[in-house]
Amino acid sequence: MENLISVECLKHIYPDKTEVSVCGLHFTAKEGERVTILGPNGAGKTTLLHHILGLLKPVEGIVNVMGMEPFKQFNELRKHIGVVFQNVDEQIIGPRVYDDIAFTPRSEGYSKEEVDEMTRNIAKKLGISDLLNKIPHYLSGGQKKKVVLAGALVLTPKILILDEPFDSLDAKSKKEMIGLLNTINEEHDTTIITTTHDINIVPYIADTIYVLNNGSIVAKGNPQEIFSQSDLMKEANLETPILSELFARLRTRGFEVNIPYTLDDAEENILRIINKH
Repeated sequence: MENLISVECLKHIYPDKTEVSVCGLHFTAKEGERVTILGPNGAGKTTLLHHILGLLKPVEGIVNVMGMEPFKQFNELRKHIGVVFQNVDEQIIGPRVYDDIAFTPRSEGYSKEEVDEMTRNIAKKLGISDLLNKIPHYLSGGQKKKVVLAGALVLTPKILILDEPFDSLDAKSKKEMIGLLNTINEEHDTTIITTTHDINIVPYIADTIYVLNNGSIVAKGNPQEIFSQSDLMKEANLETPILSELFARLRTRGFEVNIPYTLDDAEENILRIINKH
């Protein structure tokens, strides 16, 4: 399958002369792929995302999104990319939830009737129809995330980029967000790129993981491949998921178990141990 996104060895110089590079392995994402980027603060995650979005122009390196250079063809690409930044308050600009979700289709010249249909459909899908006439400022953190996500999805983008989407969400809201993202991915074959510090959520939202450390992409693999490399995780200042840590300890005690990366996998392992004994 052809890559929808391809990034090779970026270098960017910020106005204060700070240089940030993202080299190492090539970063790619295919249509319908769920990709998670892991790395400590300062590793280059935000720089990578901003280049994919066309918000930054690389001094060196190659960025290709849907056959286009994002910085040069920003206006064309923005129709196909939805984005949810870490601080959603900075993204909410409408006086009402309805206006905020409707902003993009209005800007793209859709008719009043089309805008209304799009806005109400995505609000219904995300379960926020009852919020359409609310003032965003008074909403909870989880509600605000859904409003911004609705605005990002209203035009059914091919690519959805999420920077720390689970930050500040409670357990129930995290579960809802995971379900929403996976439904969107399945129904529309949307490519989803996520950064997160919540390591235990990653197996539920990622087909492929990239690990960044000190401006270098040091590893690529599925959750099981990445989380089984404890030395890699430690070098990148990342915690190993609690399930992986627990079952690694069981293996050192002589139990024949696989390293699970979801709760279902862990349950199967435990039942197998019980049945053997």
